[in-house]
Amino acid sequence: MANRGRVRIEESHKRVRVMLGGEVVADTTNPLLVWEKPYYPTYYFPESDVRTDVMVDTGETRRSPSRGDAAQLLVKVNGSEGTAYTFREPKIEELAGHYAFVWSTMDHWFEEDEEVFVHARDPFTRIDILPSSRRVRIEIDGVTVADTTNAFFLFETGLPVRYYMPKTDVRMEIMMPADTRTHCPYKGTARYWTAQVDGETYEDILWGYDSPLPESQKVLGQVSFYNEKVDVYVDEELQERPRSKFA
Repeated sequence: MANRGRVRIEESHKRVRVMLGGEVVADTTNPLLVWEKPYYPTYYFPESDVRTDVMVDTGETRRSPSRGDAAQLLVKVNGSEGTAYTFREPKIEELAGHYAFVWSTMDHWFEEDEEVFVHARDPFTRIDILPSSRRVRIEIDGVTVADTTNAFFLFETGLPVRYYMPKTDVRMEIMMPADTRTHCPYKGTARYWTAQVDGETYEDILWGYDSPLPESQKVLGQVSFYNEKVDVYVDEELQERPRSKFA
């Protein structure tokens, strides 16, 4: 791994493919992982592994203080359109001759033969899901809304521990299904519930995965609360509310 100023770069040997309009537009076994944001990397593809014949320069640029000015490209395949970019005079030498794609504008992404969703996976992010017989009790404004000794503790790099529990140990009668959905490349798509406690509404406070990805199968059918928004007691010891982007 290398750090170039504020930008972290690492070579990978996974095969990474991206598809648009039913065709593969990039396919490499030598991607660069570039942390354009601190939370997860972006795949950069060597030019030799990219379908540059389906790209048109838009004349627009994407500016980055750390990486330079990138030419923005329109990717057109079978009536579908996506966006790519490349730094023709990058401030970071390793990025020369590489292309990146705007994730949400492309149809499918694969690491080897497994589809990847939401964004590139961070090789430094780990998820451990451990069963625990410790008592976990959840209160919302002094009202107990969940109480279990059958929780799964989910430890994810860089995030607070999450306590997943069976719905049978949660007062689901006060939980109203919400329209909110979020997506995680490690766990899958989560759906949410809003709590109604003593006449007060607490939106999107509970979530669960109906079809978690393979590495997170242990939380299938389980639900979890935002520790940042409720009082969590583990073996009757009140846990400090974590400071995170979800607070």
